[in-house]
Amino acid sequence: MNEGLKVSVVQHDIKWEQIEVNLERIQYLIQNNKFESRVIVLPEMFATGFSMKPHKTATTMRGVVFNWLKKLSDSTNAIVIGSLPIVENNRYYNRCIAMYPGGDLFWYDKKHLFRMSGEEKVYSSGNKRVIINVDGWRIALFICYDLRFPVWCRNRNDYDVAIYVANWPTARSYIWKTLLSARAIENQCYIIGSNRVGKDPATEYEGASAVYGFDGKSLNRTILNKETIINTTLDFKLLSDFRKDFPTWMDADNFYLNA
Repeated sequence: MNEGLKVSVVQHDIKWEQIEVNLERIQYLIQNNKFESRVIVLPEMFATGFSMKPHKTATTMRGVVFNWLKKLSDSTNAIVIGSLPIVENNRYYNRCIAMYPGGDLFWYDKKHLFRMSGEEKVYSSGNKRVIINVDGWRIALFICYDLRFPVWCRNRNDYDVAIYVANWPTARSYIWKTLLSARAIENQCYIIGSNRVGKDPATEYEGASAVYGFDGKSLNRTILNKETIINTTLDFKLLSDFRKDFPTWMDADNFYLNA
């Protein structure tokens, strides 16, 4: 097992529904990031913005954005994680893809669709949690609004890291930071939150992307309203020792999820 997991969290300004521009910008930021990442995390709908027009923006699992993810993963030798609108069997999904070098992949379809923006009217909801393995680390994938639902995100001692890719607006930034910290504390795990900056037709985004330790404390300096990449190395021994000394999961209430 790799006890030190190197993670890079991308925070970029997503130009509204301009796929080529956004992909080029992400590529530029990553190429200039001098950190040998094992995992690269991109925001929710990193290529389009939080668009409710998937008939314009969605790609297939063999489309342009999907193939770009594969090339990026191969060129960086990193697992690249981020969400994009996918069309499949005449349905649209807000899908978080974890692309591995060589083309292996896993994906998670967003469970909790953001009704305040009408997401549930145009996208289909997922119904399964997804936990991937990266060098022995168990990593759970979630998307934005999922963060508000602790039962769905509950750690039953089945993951070490939870990733939330998001388009979380400035107006609710305090909630974003508070819930990321809370999920880390209650689930005794590392939490990674990748958020965008900039504007879209509906709102503004200040970023506040972060990595939180299992004690709920941020492991990085918060950077607002600016494109950046947060580089962090997660320490498995620290996490494992903490869980052994303070195993709250063993006393958790006995309820079950349909997941």
